[in-house]
Amino acid sequence: MMPDRDLQYLAELAAQLRVDSVRAAAEAGSGHPTSSMSAADLMAVLFACHLRYDFDNPANPANDHLIFSKGHASPLLYSLYKAAGVISDEELLSFRRRGSRLEGHPTPRLPWVDVATGSLGQGLPVGVGVAMAGRLERLPYRVWVLCGDSELAEGSIWEAAEHAGAEGLANLTAIVDVNRLGQRGPTRHGWDTGAYARRFGAFGWHTIEIDGHDPGQIDYALGNARNTRRRPTVILAKTRKGEGVLEVENREGAHGKALKDPGKAVEELGGPRSVRVEVHRPEAGAAPFRFGSNGMELPSYPVGEKVATRTAYGAALAALGSARGDVVALDGEVADSTKTETFGKEHPERFFEMYIAEQQLVAAAVGLQVRGWKPYAATFAAFLTRAHDFIRMAGVSRADIRLVGSHAGVAIGEDGPSQMGLEDLAMMRTVHGSTVLYPCDANQTAALIAEMADLEGVSYLRTTRGDTPVIYEPGERFSVGGSRVLRHSPGDRATIVAAGVTVHEALAAADGLQAEGIPVGVIDLYSIKPVDAAVLVEAATTTGNLITVEDHRVEGGLGDAVMDAVSELGPRVVKLAVTDLPGSATPQEQLADARIDRHAIAGAVRRLL
Repeated sequence: MMPDRDLQYLAELAAQLRVDSVRAAAEAGSGHPTSSMSAADLMAVLFACHLRYDFDNPANPANDHLIFSKGHASPLLYSLYKAAGVISDEELLSFRRRGSRLEGHPTPRLPWVDVATGSLGQGLPVGVGVAMAGRLERLPYRVWVLCGDSELAEGSIWEAAEHAGAEGLANLTAIVDVNRLGQRGPTRHGWDTGAYARRFGAFGWHTIEIDGHDPGQIDYALGNARNTRRRPTVILAKTRKGEGVLEVENREGAHGKALKDPGKAVEELGGPRSVRVEVHRPEAGAAPFRFGSNGMELPSYPVGEKVATRTAYGAALAALGSARGDVVALDGEVADSTKTETFGKEHPERFFEMYIAEQQLVAAAVGLQVRGWKPYAATFAAFLTRAHDFIRMAGVSRADIRLVGSHAGVAIGEDGPSQMGLEDLAMMRTVHGSTVLYPCDANQTAALIAEMADLEGVSYLRTTRGDTPVIYEPGERFSVGGSRVLRHSPGDRATIVAAGVTVHEALAAADGLQAEGIPVGVIDLYSIKPVDAAVLVEAATTTGNLITVEDHRVEGGLGDAVMDAVSELGPRVVKLAVTDLPGSATPQEQLADARIDRHAIAGAVRRLL
C-alpha cells in the first residue's frame, strides 16, 4: 500500500496539473481543459512513479515513449512538462499563441513529442509501431499511450488492438481515460469499462479496470502493466470530465472550451502550486540493436527487356536491405503482388506483415521511424486512400516514411475500377513536405528506391502491374526533382510530358508523329513532386505547346503539377488523363478507352497544331 505522504504528493501534483490546464486554456481563450482534468491523476502517477525518461536527452534510446492519442488534452501534457521543469510557467501561458511551441494539439516541434496527434484513433496505432521497434532493437523501454474513450469508436483503434494482441507486444500499455462524455454528449458505452475490457480481452490484451482518480489503484495498475509478460495491457480508468470544478465536473456542454470563471475554478482546486516531479531516468548504457550492412548492389536489367516496375521495386528493396541494416519493410497482405515478398524472404526479421489493415500499416511505419528505422510500406495504390488521414498526419509529424503503391491506373486491366489507383498522385502531392515519384522502367525504379532511403518527410513511389520495356541503362542515376528529356529537336512543335506507363505510349506517339513530319519532344517527368521546373519552363517557352498524359484522374496529378510550374508563362497545355469510370478490359484496351494511349496522344498533338 502506498504511504500517505506519497498519496498526498500525488494528489497535490494532480491538482497542480488541473490548475495549470485551466490557466493555460483561460489565457488562450480556448482549448480542452475538462478533457485534461479527467486524466490528471493518471498522468501524475505515471510521471512520478513509472515513466522512465531523460528530459535532458530526448534521443536517449532507453527512454520510454508517451503518446497522447487524445491530443486535445494538450494542456495536461504541457502542464506535465512544466512540472518536470522543462518549460516555464511563462511558456505554459503561451499556449495556442502564434509562434508558440505549445500548439493546440501536440507536435514534434517539442523535442519530447514523438508524433503529432489530434486526429483521434491514431496514437495507439502509432504506439504499436514504436513498440514493434522496441522489440526489433531489443531495448526494455515501454510505450505508454493515453487514449480517450470517445476515440475507441475508431476502427483504427481495433486494428491496433488486434495487431498488438496477436504480436504479444508486452511493452505497450494503453491508458484509457473513460470520462463518459464526448464532444456533443455521452459516449456509446458511458462508464461501462467492462464493455471495453471485453473487446480488448478478445484481442488478447491484459485488462485492468480502475478508479482513475485513486492514486493507489493507478499506481498498482501501472506497475501491473510493467510486469505483464507476453501481452499488451489496457488500463480502463473511470474518471470524471472536469474533475475538481463543480461548474464543469461531469457536465455536458463543457467540451473544448475555456472555463467561464477560471479564477474561481483555480481557487476551488486549491490555488496555484509549484510542485515539481522528478521523472526517473532510464538505466544508462543502453544501445539499440542494429542489423549489419553490406555493399550496395542494386538489380540491373538490360535495355529492351520487359520488366514490371513492381518487380524491380521488390528486388531493389531487398538489395537495399542488404546494404543498410536500418531498412524495414511492411506489407498490407499483398506482398506477392507488390513484390515486397522478395525483401521478406531475404530479411525476415525486418519484414512486418500488417495484413489488410492499411491504417495500421502506415501508423506502424510512423512508429518505426520514431526510433530511426527506414520503413518502406507497400500495398495497392488504391488501398492507400483508406489510410490517407494517417498519411496526412505523418506529414504534420514530419515523419520520414516511404510508401509504395502498386497496381496503379487503368493499366492494371481486367480487375476493374475498385483496384485501380487513380487518385494516389493527387492525394500524395497534397501532403506537407511530400515527395512523389513515378518511374517508367525497372532500372529507374531501382535507382529511385535507393534514393528514397534518405529522403525527409513522406515519400511515395508508384509502381506498375504489367511489364514495361527497359529504356534506361543499368546504374543510371535519377535525382529527386529531376526528369529525362527522351526526345528533343530544335524543330519540336510540341512537348509530351509523361510518367510511368504513359512514357512508353508517348515515345510510340512521338515516333509515329516524326514519320508524319511532326517533330515533338518527350519528357519523362518521373519526379512529380518536386517537379523539374527548369526543364518544363524550357519546353514551354521553346515549343509553346505541352501535352501531359497520365494514367490517373485529371484532377491533381501530373498535369496539374506541370501547370503549377508553367502557368505564368502562358503556354497551351492539353491534359490527357482518366475522366470516365473504367470497366473491365485488357490493359491496352483500358489505355485506349481512357484516351491516354499512343493514338490518343498523337491525335491530341494534331488537334493542338
